[in-house]
Amino acid sequence: MEVYALYGSSGTGKSSSALGLAHRLEIEAIIDDGILIYQGRKVAGTSAKYEKTKIQAVKRAIFFYPDHAEEVKRIMGRLPISRLLVIGTSKRMIERIVTALGLPAPAKFISIESIKPAQEIRAARYIRETQGKHVIPVPRVEVEKDFFQRIIASAQQIFSHRKEVIGETTIVQPAFSGGRIQVYEHVLKKIVQAACLRFPEVAQVHKSTYTFHDLPRLAVNLTLSVPFGTAIRPIIRQLQQALYDELDYCLNIAPASIDVTIQSVRIETSLTQKSL
Repeated sequence: MEVYALYGSSGTGKSSSALGLAHRLEIEAIIDDGILIYQGRKVAGTSAKYEKTKIQAVKRAIFFYPDHAEEVKRIMGRLPISRLLVIGTSKRMIERIVTALGLPAPAKFISIESIKPAQEIRAARYIRETQGKHVIPVPRVEVEKDFFQRIIASAQQIFSHRKEVIGETTIVQPAFSGGRIQVYEHVLKKIVQAACLRFPEVAQVHKSTYTFHDLPRLAVNLTLSVPFGTAIRPIIRQLQQALYDELDYCLNIAPASIDVTIQSVRIETSLTQKSL
């Protein structure tokens, strides 16, 4: 069996990228967060994303529990797997998984940064940190099956609205995802005003609006004061970059879009008269 490893820090979108990577490399099976996925279906294991605490989730993901590891090893031994993709947050974690399951050392380590654009990684982190959503690379029917098995085992009702489907993956919100990030509107307003007013061409910031439902987006309404004949487009581009950098630095938020509307332009009279 040839083993490949995909690694990257938590929330960078490894699970959502796993199916595409497996398809490109002709990989039949995936080990991700405690489960064995074969040809797009969960065939063994229990997802770490259903654990109640982060410590339990980590133990589940590295196959710390002997019965869990033995189950996955037994099923793998029955399947004609020639290539396997192991997903983890670090090379060390992947090595622990490989050891626990008695697998060969990975033939190749692949970082998430090498296959996913930086902007998509930042978006994935934003969704994880603000909405607590985790991806499992198996169809919803498989997740429902796992839910049912856990209901029988624990006699607890765990079906909830905290699931939504995206193609052949399923999004869940684990119990250990831990709250959400809240940024007050007046804080964002102050940051935007400070960044804009560093530009001498910005005479006034009229309005700032923000959207955080899916990806963070910002819209700003401005009045500019410039000499006659000034090219405005380069100023707007510099302003957009400054706003992006400021929000990234202060709040660790990378806006998916920054829309700047120029409400009015004031021509500096004294400079205009000199030019005439």
